[in-house]
Amino acid sequence: MFYKYSEIMNDHSKVNSRREFLGKMAATSAAGLTLFSLPSASTALGQALKPSAEAEAWIKKAKGKHRVVFDASEPHNGMPLIWSWVFYHTNNESGIADDDMTSMVVLRHNAIPFAMEDKLWAKYKLGEVFKVTDNTTGKSALRNPYFTPAEGDFPSPAIEGIKRQQERGAMYCVCNMALTVYSALVAKGANLSHEEVLNDWKSGLLPNVQTVPSGVWAIGRAQENGFGYCYAGG
Repeated sequence: MFYKYSEIMNDHSKVNSRREFLGKMAATSAAGLTLFSLPSASTALGQALKPSAEAEAWIKKAKGKHRVVFDASEPHNGMPLIWSWVFYHTNNESGIADDDMTSMVVLRHNAIPFAMEDKLWAKYKLGEVFKVTDNTTGKSALRNPYFTPAEGDFPSPAIEGIKRQQERGAMYCVCNMALTVYSALVAKGANLSHEEVLNDWKSGLLPNVQTVPSGVWAIGRAQENGFGYCYAGG
């Protein structure tokens, strides 16, 4: 069902809790809400779209002959991260060393919470906002399940999380456009300052996760630098 933004805001008084409201806002965005119409997001989008010399230099750090960029636009039960691990695992099995390959995972759109530390998941109820279930509790995740996964987070204990993949050379980045827009949405729903929430999200990114102007920008640059493309769905 499609809801207009005005209808959601008029219905605010009927929402019983901040958590329910954030969930409703997230569901609405997935159904087609024009997030760019939010005034606080619109004023920040110019900065989000500026070319980034730092991001350009980061992409140049890719190593090896074998390169794949995984387009992670949705959580997909952690599959974007699993495919990255599969890339390393199966290349190793076929005789390719870690130094001769690079996996790049582009966290964009609804997959951006995987770039954030546990404290932000708990504070902003990111599991509920982005529809990520903690497999160990069966409830909306209050932590990032995939940075250093606990038993039960992945379907197999052999699968490595983000931190271990980074140690092997995997590159993770997050879309600044999505951070800007979704932080505006969450700030609006919780009656918080957009600047405050956006700065909080950026300061709470996981170690060695690079912010890029947009996810599609990163995917394009990766392909220009010899990466094959893989949609990181289920």
